[in-house]
Amino acid sequence: MAFELLLNPDCFGIYLIFILITIAAAVGSIGFAFYLIKKIRKFPEGTEKMMEIAKAIRGGANTYLRTQYSTILKIGIPLSIILFIAIDLRGWIIGFPTFIFLAFLIGMVCSLASGWIAMYTATLSNVRTTNQVKEKGLKEGLETAFDGGMVMGLCVVGLSLLAVIVMYLFFSLITPNVSIAQAVAAGYADIAEFQAKNIEGSIIGLAFGASFAALFAQLGGGIYTKAADVGADLVGKVEAGIPEDDPRNAGVIADNVGDNVGDIAGRGADLFESATGENIATMVLAITIFMTVPAPYRVLAMLFPLVARSFGIFGAIIGKFFVKGKETDDPWKILSKGLYWTTAICAVFMAIVCGLMFPGPIFGFYFLCVLIGLGGSVLIGLITLYYTDQNYRPVMCISKASETGTATNIISGISFGLESTALPIIVIAISILGSYLIGYFAPIIVLGAAVPQELPFLSGIWGTALATIGMLSTCVMILALDGYGPITDNAGGIAEMADLDESVREKTDRLDACGNTTKALTKGYAIASAALAAFILFEAFLQIAGLSHLAVSIAFPYVTVGILLGGLLVFVFASFAMRAVGNASQDMIKEIRRQFAEIPGLREGKEGVKPDYNKCVDISTKSSLREMILPGSLCVVVPIVVGFVLGNQGLGGLLMGTTITGILMALFLNTGGAAFDNAKKLRKTMKDSSKPETIDAFNAAVCGDTLGDPMKDTAGPSIHVLIKLVGTISLQFAVIFAILPWLA
Repeated sequence: MAFELLLNPDCFGIYLIFILITIAAAVGSIGFAFYLIKKIRKFPEGTEKMMEIAKAIRGGANTYLRTQYSTILKIGIPLSIILFIAIDLRGWIIGFPTFIFLAFLIGMVCSLASGWIAMYTATLSNVRTTNQVKEKGLKEGLETAFDGGMVMGLCVVGLSLLAVIVMYLFFSLITPNVSIAQAVAAGYADIAEFQAKNIEGSIIGLAFGASFAALFAQLGGGIYTKAADVGADLVGKVEAGIPEDDPRNAGVIADNVGDNVGDIAGRGADLFESATGENIATMVLAITIFMTVPAPYRVLAMLFPLVARSFGIFGAIIGKFFVKGKETDDPWKILSKGLYWTTAICAVFMAIVCGLMFPGPIFGFYFLCVLIGLGGSVLIGLITLYYTDQNYRPVMCISKASETGTATNIISGISFGLESTALPIIVIAISILGSYLIGYFAPIIVLGAAVPQELPFLSGIWGTALATIGMLSTCVMILALDGYGPITDNAGGIAEMADLDESVREKTDRLDACGNTTKALTKGYAIASAALAAFILFEAFLQIAGLSHLAVSIAFPYVTVGILLGGLLVFVFASFAMRAVGNASQDMIKEIRRQFAEIPGLREGKEGVKPDYNKCVDISTKSSLREMILPGSLCVVVPIVVGFVLGNQGLGGLLMGTTITGILMALFLNTGGAAFDNAKKLRKTMKDSSKPETIDAFNAAVCGDTLGDPMKDTAGPSIHVLIKLVGTISLQFAVIFAILPWLA
């Protein structure tokens, strides 16, 4: 069995240590997350009214997720049967069974479970954050919200790591023993290639299942949250002139539910997919690149991304204890200490891991590649901060443009969104090229004239994979910051709806403003890591499909057509996602207007008069589930159709087109949308009821934000899931497309 490779007596101790480190990190991560949940639950929820509001938000989120997950499973289970018939059945018939369908189901379920755990924790943390601010102060509220976000990071990464290592060991164990003659007859060069390719083919199914579930979870959640947000903002703030999260607004509960199902549950599933897909892509690349090297080094290379991610968990847990500050400190200053300390600790840990797993002179070169990824993630975070923070020129200019109306606000916001793609792309390009060149020259410098001809190129590709691992080493802390944002947003909403003292709302507003910054930063990080991961997926696809790099030249018509279709897929998908929010928000706007018009005393805020919150929750639930089916299905169907019609050459072109266009589009949508949002918040601080022009400028900024909302929370985050989903589908079906008779 392939498991015998792991039991090789010459290197069993080495393998066992690294496997145990990975399992310990995964289990420890989940265990520490449950400790934080227990800690959060001990805090009181506050007044009866606060508990009532929190219960309504929690109930709405649970109802939506049950319905959404049921819909995803109804699509996913038949798809797993198709995978079994199309791919697994052939192996079972010839006596070499594979379990791609099982890996797909496990990936899908784990991705959805990550989203549910994240949502459960967020709905525990939101009201307790409000109460901590009310009873103790801003610092304690920040720590509670951050702990809630930390649970999401620890559970998502820990569950991903556990799923990958368990599936890897399982597939190693069940891969059958074959003779060299059987391996060659099955189309493999030798026994080692047979064993590795069987493990590779099955484990890719895990990434496919995670990507599939994440796309629908992120897309559906994004449609829900922004339909509610746009409806509540336009009717409440602009038409009725009431504050954000005012309890008279029928859409406010749906809006707060949306923060949990979109920004928390959707992001949890999305980030599980990111962690899983990037680990597996690197493992697949290791299998192909290190196929000809001795077994110990091949297995160590396959385990490297998992061990590196394990030490990243340890680094984040240590970094968490640096999230401390004073009551008067800026919230971002407190949170950024945790991020920067985690980055520094992870750099030290990555040096240790590289030294242990790549001993000898090559260690220094590969560690430099990891550092490039780490440095790139910090730079992209700072660039995103510049374009989305209220203290810098872009947001100030958009805010200033609001003084002359909605049109100039939108023009300014779109222009800065387009501009914001430049610097991140330059950083991504330098990261890819720098890590490739260091990896390329490493064996030449170490081995000199004795270097095999293919090795520098393969080592260069491995260098880019290491840069991706470096960028993802801080993943837990980044996810904690991502989860912090929606929790503080909910906390502010609960403070407003519960009619708490103005000083409490002022503090929750400070936490919320910082949350917008952290959400924008983490989305920039997610896109950058998706870009590097897409490069790895593309290289892995070429290896599995048996294509040379020259075979995917633009000189070939199949490739050119594939590139055009890939770019088109991104634009059409973004169009459908934005339109879905527009369609769903129209229903929401009509309902909120109807309630203001038909419920006596609602607009005036008469005591005892309440809107029908459940009606708006029901509208958002039904419309988001209806609207997510078409764009989500498109992402699954298009790569398969292109592969069947144009073969792997056309599919390679589709991958290139989707990746290049998708990264640019996602950067534009995410950063531009966040800039619109913070320009609105900046205008809010300038409102003065004695100066009508400030009210008009604020209303213009609100209208701009209603465009920015679906950009940054629906279309933008879904696009980087789309990029990786197309990559995992291509990896999964490449073997089939390579043998289609009409493409021979």
